[in-house]
Amino acid sequence: MNTAPDRHSPDYTRLAAVGPYFALDTSPAGRPPEGFRPLTELYGTGPDAPLAARLRVVAQRLGTGEPRVAASILHLGLAARFWSVGLGSAVLLGTVPTLEHAWVRIPDQGPLDLWAPPEPARPDAGSLADQLHEAVLLGQLTPLAEAVRAAAPLSRRLLLGNAASALAGTLRVLDAHAPDAARALAAELLDRPPLAGSGILRAGPGGTAFRRNSCCLYYRVGPGVGLCGDCCFSTPPGRGEPSGRERNE
Repeated sequence: MNTAPDRHSPDYTRLAAVGPYFALDTSPAGRPPEGFRPLTELYGTGPDAPLAARLRVVAQRLGTGEPRVAASILHLGLAARFWSVGLGSAVLLGTVPTLEHAWVRIPDQGPLDLWAPPEPARPDAGSLADQLHEAVLLGQLTPLAEAVRAAAPLSRRLLLGNAASALAGTLRVLDAHAPDAARALAAELLDRPPLAGSGILRAGPGGTAFRRNSCCLYYRVGPGVGLCGDCCFSTPPGRGEPSGRERNE
């Protein structure tokens, strides 16, 4: 597989074939489609901010009265969206979009719609792991975590666990497309701060498995909902048990 970037704008339309979480619209229209707003606005705070409004929708759909549970699930989905674009671009196109000038639209259902102006590959931007660290972890997941924490009382450790879990989930999808390259990049990112220590990644003939060291609170959505696939627990803790909180602080 050739992952060497060229000096032309990469064909990001190839990402959509992997799945909707990977799609990035870079149609050269000069401006985003109607209904889009600057991605930076997603990280605004306050009751009228887009993220706060989305949090209320997620809580209603989950049927939970705990804002931090809805906030964690929302954060997981958004982190997976950004990792999908970043890691998918890295292994399939050999470069990573910065998303510095990206715009976003929040649909009623499904992942965020992302649009960015055509961006040439950056031959001197460092390794692919460096590009992912800069564009995804620092460029998107850091401000996202701060915005989520402003909306609900979640620990940084929990959100780092979510970021690691979302990366592992993206890797599992890419196992069917470019497993070796995707696993190598994901493993390198999980060994780097700030994700180092967030969980254990294992790859084998049956695919990729990840066990995180913090809890995303999914089990608190409701009775009988169970655990997420990466959970640090073997069985759901009782609601209100100290162990559930200790794993997140």
